[in-house]
Amino acid sequence: MRAAVGAAALAAMLFCGCGNGKSPADAGHVKIGFLVKQPDEPWFQNEWKFAQQCADSFGFTLIKIGATDGEKVLSAIDNLAAQGVGGFVICAPDVRLGSAIVGRARAQGLKVMSVDDRLVGSDGRYITEVPHLGISASEIGKTVGRALAAEMAVRGWDTAGTAVCAVTWEELQTTRERTDGAIGALVTAGFPEARVFKAPQRVADIPGAFDAVNAMLVQHPEIRRWLICGNNDNAVLGAVRAMEGRGYDAASVIGIGINGTDCIVEFEKDKPTGFFASILLSPKQHGFDTAAMMYRWIKDGAEPPGETYTAGILITRKTFREILSSQGLL
Repeated sequence: MRAAVGAAALAAMLFCGCGNGKSPADAGHVKIGFLVKQPDEPWFQNEWKFAQQCADSFGFTLIKIGATDGEKVLSAIDNLAAQGVGGFVICAPDVRLGSAIVGRARAQGLKVMSVDDRLVGSDGRYITEVPHLGISASEIGKTVGRALAAEMAVRGWDTAGTAVCAVTWEELQTTRERTDGAIGALVTAGFPEARVFKAPQRVADIPGAFDAVNAMLVQHPEIRRWLICGNNDNAVLGAVRAMEGRGYDAASVIGIGINGTDCIVEFEKDKPTGFFASILLSPKQHGFDTAAMMYRWIKDGAEPPGETYTAGILITRKTFREILSSQGLL
């Protein structure tokens, strides 16, 4: 699965522009769409890979589309309908598109299920009638916080010279829940809340985290050791790069990310860095299971559960190969 696949699939759909796209030959064959917001990211590439495995196993057609903005999402829904698709799984580029997505799906007679990020309605609340498979963001965050506290204890660090750098992205509730969960777990473990410093990202990527943390470090030159959390691997990687530029090495930084797929290159480096660990989420469950749920919903009328949440696994430089291999990721 590659980003080009999504582009090709979208291009292939454009020839179908009229009617409902169904013919007598298509009537018994199930087609499912799978829309993701960032098709270039390893997480979504893996979701697509496992969704395709599901399609191969069950014998349905999977149409993979990278829908990076609202206009592309709505256009993709129309084109899926033109191809005779029965429903689609989506991780939307903006969860606030929820009402528009659901409205367009209903107008086209398509079933819809969300994955990763839950759709939000015009009232700012989750759209609970749309089945969702996601991650308990708060619990994943707490897992990060507890792991940071545990490694801090292993190293014998005291709180006097240590602080927390929380790389935040406030625009999305899921990301807020992750960082708030990590901070909450650290405070519960006895870390002083006054020594938790937030670094708000303007852009949710590695350079955005790098810039945010650089600005924060200027304000706190007295800190000798750092614990780092963020909403994903890239947030923590950006923070680690910023700290390296300020002279903090692997002995003075403990960074724990979330996803477990964007940090493999970091773990493979000859020397350890401040990126200590990640919470591996399961793209296999998010790709294969959602596709299977949608297939059964279309074929058998078995509507998916309203909410399904997956857990995470702590991986480190020492354990990542074995664990990723067991998950079908290596």
